[in-house]
Amino acid sequence: MNDNSLLKIAVIGLGYVGLPLSNMFLEKGHTVYGIDIDAKKINCLLKHQSYLSDFSNEDIKKMFLMGDFHPGSSFEAINKADAVIICVPTPLDKHAKPDLTFVRAALRNSSPFIKSGQIIVLESSTYPGTTEEEIVPYLQSTGFNVGKNLFVAYSPERINPGEKQKISTIPKVVGGVTKACTDLAKTVYESIFDEVVVVSSPKVAELTKILENYQRFVNISVMNQLLMLCDEMDINLWEVISAASTKPYGFTPYYPGPGIGGHCIPVDPLYLLWKAKEYNIDLDFITFAHKVNEQMPEFILRKIEKELKKPINESHIFAIGVTYKKDVNDLRESMALRVIEKLINAGANVVFHDPFISEIKLGTSIMKSKSLASSELTQADCTLILTDHSCLPYESIVQESSLVIDTRNSTQNLKGYRNIVLI
Repeated sequence: MNDNSLLKIAVIGLGYVGLPLSNMFLEKGHTVYGIDIDAKKINCLLKHQSYLSDFSNEDIKKMFLMGDFHPGSSFEAINKADAVIICVPTPLDKHAKPDLTFVRAALRNSSPFIKSGQIIVLESSTYPGTTEEEIVPYLQSTGFNVGKNLFVAYSPERINPGEKQKISTIPKVVGGVTKACTDLAKTVYESIFDEVVVVSSPKVAELTKILENYQRFVNISVMNQLLMLCDEMDINLWEVISAASTKPYGFTPYYPGPGIGGHCIPVDPLYLLWKAKEYNIDLDFITFAHKVNEQMPEFILRKIEKELKKPINESHIFAIGVTYKKDVNDLRESMALRVIEKLINAGANVVFHDPFISEIKLGTSIMKSKSLASSELTQADCTLILTDHSCLPYESIVQESSLVIDTRNSTQNLKGYRNIVLI
């Protein structure tokens, strides 16, 4: 493989990481074999339909027009590839421990088709040591000599769903098992990224990803805990953060909310917490941040009851937004869902609206998104803003609601309304 060659790339997992990555390779003229065991995703792609909020149907159509794109559910295409990039989910299990089921399945399904000279790169967020403790032993057990006739590296994804920043401008961290592995991974990623940051090992690359989210997890949890104090002291924490942000050095703003969601920030630090126990190290900051995060839905319930001055089980709540962050259709680890579920369990009558989500499933119940019609808003005792989607008409929402409880500061520019409560 030389620096100027067009590559054949197999991308395993066509979700929030794999599909944008596939698009980047196609834009540079490479061939992409997109593999996903979810037949619905493959059918959508073949019909030129998008299932991600960051991609329009037209974007999907362009992927086929501009390049050699071959989405499918078969792993056989791996035999044609120069590089295999694994972008599958790495959730937590019910005991908050790492669940590598999808990574192991990807390896197992790929194994019959992996050939000498390929590079295998893991992009899924995981604990430091995964690449060398899981990927390498498995591949060597099938007869390959990693670093000699097969190459392995780790490169953490840094995709931020809902943001418009061009992904190719975000520096790409790469750490290979050997120097040869690193050099080959660097060559692959330099073909689509402006800058590739080489680190000394897969462990360093793996921990880099976790550190980025560890920092955010702890600092957002600090703000969420401070929010509880500010609520008791009748202090607007959003105003405090705004004032503190005027300091030109030493302060980075983080913001409170209904709890931290998404696949990375509330999950990655718990991977590290699990791994640290092997070394008898207690990462107390992660433990405490997780505890604070878990308290937020209950805090919001208490706040609603306090502001309504009546029991939750006598209340009609209109929830606005159910995704974990604004401008995406991603429900993974969404604390908004946890808040709604708690409200329902407490006896509240709850309906919701989300421009990106048509329905949600809570237990065995299916809830459909309601319109933002005046009648829906005026019937509610409280309009609860849980996700601050940019496209929502906040002024009309406030005008039609008797009470608005805003957990995202989305109504900050609406002055003179007495029915807004910021938390």
